[in-house]
Amino acid sequence: MPKTILLVEDNDDDVFLITRAFKNVGLVTPMVRATDGQNAIDYLSGKGDYADRVKFPMPALVLLDIKMPFLTGLEVLRWIRAQARLAALPVVMFTTSSQECDVRSAYGSGANAFLVKPARLEECTSVANVIKQFWIDANVAPPLEVAPHPPQPEASPREPARKPRTFGHYI
Repeated sequence: MPKTILLVEDNDDDVFLITRAFKNVGLVTPMVRATDGQNAIDYLSGKGDYADRVKFPMPALVLLDIKMPFLTGLEVLRWIRAQARLAALPVVMFTTSSQECDVRSAYGSGANAFLVKPARLEECTSVANVIKQFWIDANVAPPLEVAPHPPQPEASPREPARKPRTFGHYI
């Protein structure tokens, strides 16, 4: 079964750039987009439609923006790390911020890596290649529990959850 990437990104232009960059490096891994933090939590929790793990598989990697509406990437990261069944899930902060406070907060909250999103396709393709080679091709992570989601505290939703978009089945 191919590894899935969960891209948590609210900016459509960044999504276009990121998916184009991954396509340029030959990524054949399915990539699913969550448009905000609450949507990412719903996906990872397997709530509602997301309970079907054949259709919505657990990701092998989460690429997580920091600055998003509703719930920030740091709030989502803290939620992920508070879930015992997701403790081993690799989370890479992939954001335009290079502020020291964001870097410290991300690592302090359990991020596995912190990458600054390049603004140009050539640079983004280079970063996408590094992500692909390490996190998808080389990294071996322990399997995540995929049992039906246990009752968990709500992450203070501020708006109804939206379904993540899938970029075809494969990028």
